[in-house]
Amino acid sequence: MKNFHENYLGTIDEVIRQGAYKDNWTSLSEYPEPLWYRNAKFGIFIHWGVYSVPAFGNEWYPRNMYLQGTPEYEHHLTTYGEPKDFGYADFIPSFRAEKFDADEWITLFKAAGAKYIMPVAEHHDGFQMYDSEASEWNAAKMGPKRDIVGELREAAEKEGIVFTASSHRAENYWFFGGGREFDSGIQKTTFREPYGYAAPLYSTGDISATHDIYSTSPTREHLDDWLVRTCELVDKYRPKIVWFDWWIHNLAFKPYLKKFAAYYYNRSQEWGVEVAINYKYDAFAFGTAIFDVERGQLSDIRPRLWQTDTAIAKNSWGYTNNNDFKNPVDIVCDLIDIVSKNGCLLLNVGPKSDGTICAEEAEALRSIGQWLEVNGESIYDTTYWKIYGEGSTKVPEGAFTDADRAAFTSEDIRFTYKAPYLYANVLSWPANNEVLIKVLKAGGPLFEGHIANVELLGFDHPVSFRRSAEGLELSVNGSIETEYPVCLKITLD
Repeated sequence: MKNFHENYLGTIDEVIRQGAYKDNWTSLSEYPEPLWYRNAKFGIFIHWGVYSVPAFGNEWYPRNMYLQGTPEYEHHLTTYGEPKDFGYADFIPSFRAEKFDADEWITLFKAAGAKYIMPVAEHHDGFQMYDSEASEWNAAKMGPKRDIVGELREAAEKEGIVFTASSHRAENYWFFGGGREFDSGIQKTTFREPYGYAAPLYSTGDISATHDIYSTSPTREHLDDWLVRTCELVDKYRPKIVWFDWWIHNLAFKPYLKKFAAYYYNRSQEWGVEVAINYKYDAFAFGTAIFDVERGQLSDIRPRLWQTDTAIAKNSWGYTNNNDFKNPVDIVCDLIDIVSKNGCLLLNVGPKSDGTICAEEAEALRSIGQWLEVNGESIYDTTYWKIYGEGSTKVPEGAFTDADRAAFTSEDIRFTYKAPYLYANVLSWPANNEVLIKVLKAGGPLFEGHIANVELLGFDHPVSFRRSAEGLELSVNGSIETEYPVCLKITLD
């Protein structure tokens, strides 16, 4: 392994030396936003790993089972025994993925209307879901003994769905730190797979310090290993996005982030494809990668492309026996709001350990796909308009704001645009079938041109309209009974 890492680090330096993109923010800011990404709008995130075996709490079970006093710790004692006798790694033989069928998953994701997929290649738990030379602790060599990421890539590309991947390797440095505090079986290790360094600096349940860029730095060995694993993932599977969780914003990662981006962007030029990096907070310099908001949205248009990552389950990214699922109507509303503000939605599913996707998530995906089948032209290949929309319901800005939010009303309308059409999605259709779009009022500053036609997507009902000093007044002749948003296609002339 040592020679592998040393050789790869040399390769990384050589690719950067010869390539157009250098490991500095000025050079990296010249890399363009991928056109395919701007047009795709909707992708599927997949949190699946060994943590789906206990299926308790959430995907942080591997950390929390080593934090004394947590529900996961108590559950582990009752169900499996002391962590020193049955540690997290002992779940691996039970992670068999015996019903996993990549083609079935991709068929479902395609029915949902997704244009890209993003399996978690490695979560904080240190178990790779792909065949790696950087570690023996991966799904190709243990557990299911299958290259999960490779199978998903092959199945996705057969159906014209873009393959992307995420890496959460950075957090492995401290993820198992609670195991240092008691006789856990890992308290005396310096480095041990899959527990990493089990760094004691964040050994308690409070990880607020990890959000400080000046918090204690990881070791040089961990940083080098992170870079090698991530570049290996790029070279073996050529994902068109690499997504990172938040801890890469630690100041110690900055030179490594620049190196990875330069390497990845130079490789993409060799391949002749457009790629992107997703980051949170201010890990990357603005304009050098694509900003991502976890379980939250933005309150207004961001001219540079951005993304929301969230999950169908409110309480967990991975599968648990007690997941609380969102209403697909709410997910569609969020998708529309995000796209109206120049964003993309990355929606997560958490499969069971056997490789099946639970009925609730499958049904939600199909429902979203049914809406997109009718109204997709207002989402795909569109751009933002002059304003994102109108209405009194405000979407709070920032992460972790998506689970408790005011319901949209019939006055809440979101706009997208593809010349010559302005799409106005009414997020909650009014019972009287009458809609007023205030910003399109006669003589108004936002649009002084001619409105040639208005039609409904998915309905044959005629739409009568006129512009007044109050706005564009629309009336639909016919019954519309749906919980989902209804789209008005407005031809501007």
